[in-house]
Amino acid sequence: MNILSNVDLSAANTLRLPCQAERFASPKTLTALRQTLAEARHEGWPVTLLGGGSNVLLPEALPGLVVRPDLQQHWLSQRQGHVLAHVGAGVNWHTLVMATAAHGLWGIENLALIPGSCGAAPVQNIGAYGVELADTLQAVQVMELATGRVNWLSAQECAFGYRESIFKGELAGSIVITQLVLRLSRTPAPRLGYGDLAARLASPPTPLAVAEAVCGIRREKLPDPQVLANAGSFFKNPLVADVLAAQLLQQYPAMPHFPQEGGQTKLAAGWLIDQCGLKGMRDGAFGVHQHQALVLVHFGGGDRQGLMKTASYIADQVEARFGVRLEPEPRLINPC
Repeated sequence: MNILSNVDLSAANTLRLPCQAERFASPKTLTALRQTLAEARHEGWPVTLLGGGSNVLLPEALPGLVVRPDLQQHWLSQRQGHVLAHVGAGVNWHTLVMATAAHGLWGIENLALIPGSCGAAPVQNIGAYGVELADTLQAVQVMELATGRVNWLSAQECAFGYRESIFKGELAGSIVITQLVLRLSRTPAPRLGYGDLAARLASPPTPLAVAEAVCGIRREKLPDPQVLANAGSFFKNPLVADVLAAQLLQQYPAMPHFPQEGGQTKLAAGWLIDQCGLKGMRDGAFGVHQHQALVLVHFGGGDRQGLMKTASYIADQVEARFGVRLEPEPRLINPC
């Protein structure tokens, strides 16, 4: 075990919010992870789990022990006409997408350039360009914080929804994700119905071509967190009742809308924010990106309290105009 003291986590989250961890560990094997958790239990340290830091809002201080699993093992296997990708939680998600696409495997190519680690992907049920992780996930391996015992969950047991999972609900704070198994295929299955993705591709496309096209679109629309601190899409696209969506469409016929099951319609949060005239606004250390209203950026010198103040102002403006309340997408991590 290698447990460090007083570690600055400002570079460990893509919003670069200031955060000081009392203790920090990054175990590279299941055995090391189990030993680290056992030490925390023995010492009575509260445990906070951290992945790639691309979708979290950190406080200024985290007491106890912050654990960032660095499980990098990965391999492929064949089963019933599919290719299964077995991936450790510490593997970079985008690296995985590009590697599988380069091997001619279909399934996650639309999820290219989403930042973060594979272990964090199921928590939010990451999604983009008409595809969600739940579409390809076969199983998730988890370790219980209280016992160190390893279990497997099927995709059905993960209770996936739009940016939701059992890992944000019933199992929050009780397990750490250690491995994913993804079901991929060599049979062409492009999903190109989102935006202008199809227009950028020759026919028939390869999975690598789709992944590269997605990267091109994302780079045009989203700021690089290495250059300008951000956590990608800050607000969820809201789900509203069909009745409310119909009322809004009467007033705003050009409003993007996406009918869902169960009498609901998904609206585009970025469009709602843009219509309030907030694109490019700046509020001290934070602001709305000038090209993508869904992205909040950190210019430097701010903290989580300031960010939440800016986010609340934006949500208030949208609610006042459209009667729709926006919810943050990044996870709020609080001291245990």
